[in-house]
Amino acid sequence: MRKILIPTDFSVNSMNAIKYALELFKYEISQFYIMHTYQEEIYATPVIANREELDAITEMIQKKSLENLEKILQEIQEISPNPRHEYHIVSSKNLLVEGADEIVDKENIDIIVMGTRGETNDKKSTFGSHTLQVLKYVQCPVLAIPENYSYTQPKHILFPTNFMIPYKRRELKLLCDIASPYRAIIDVLYVSRSEKLSLRQEDNLAFLKGTVCKNQIELVVKKEIDILETINNYVETQDVDMLVMVNSRHSFLENILYPSTISKLSLKLHIPFLALQNIKRI
Repeated sequence: MRKILIPTDFSVNSMNAIKYALELFKYEISQFYIMHTYQEEIYATPVIANREELDAITEMIQKKSLENLEKILQEIQEISPNPRHEYHIVSSKNLLVEGADEIVDKENIDIIVMGTRGETNDKKSTFGSHTLQVLKYVQCPVLAIPENYSYTQPKHILFPTNFMIPYKRRELKLLCDIASPYRAIIDVLYVSRSEKLSLRQEDNLAFLKGTVCKNQIELVVKKEIDILETINNYVETQDVDMLVMVNSRHSFLENILYPSTISKLSLKLHIPFLALQNIKRI
């Protein structure tokens, strides 16, 4: 059974991510956890004079959170009455990362699905602040859906990698399970000045092919210097439906998420983005 966590801030973008997840996993027996965290809302209240006022505001925000989650649940059941799906709502007096971590550990979540940005995030940024925090710090695969993205079956998936890290079998199986119902072609993109793979890289490629064996795997080698530009160009010119990257030390994605400043983040996302193997930072 697939377990999916979907954080929501009740924005149009977060509802769009929910709808995408319902379509993507419509063939799978799945449990969806729709979560809203509201600690930031409590302390964003302009004036809290004493503990009694804090408790009253907390109770009011929690009640509103539950009411809005119930509305989402009703909407889900109207647009996707899927007998394979089971739904749970979670209202958490927590920050997003702590709340997500808690549910991921408690329920053994397979994947988090969320919008690339929320209601209040800077439209010029690739990821909103909350999405970026989850990508960085929550140890679970994250599927980020761009705002206003209309669902398209993921029939062509791009997986850039340098083959330098051992992949996790569970997360490659997740990729396999996402791709196989749609008979997707997975282009494994290797960007390097050299076309030759080391023995270590060959072993990791063989493991990847063996684990994602239900799908057609195409190895694409590009002799380029600028990795991000090569990825962006490939997405734009090859009709890619989903971008998949691994977040681990010495990976392409680590360099994207941890540049010298966040403002230098230059991955252009107009399609769903699946980040595998997230690593926790101290």
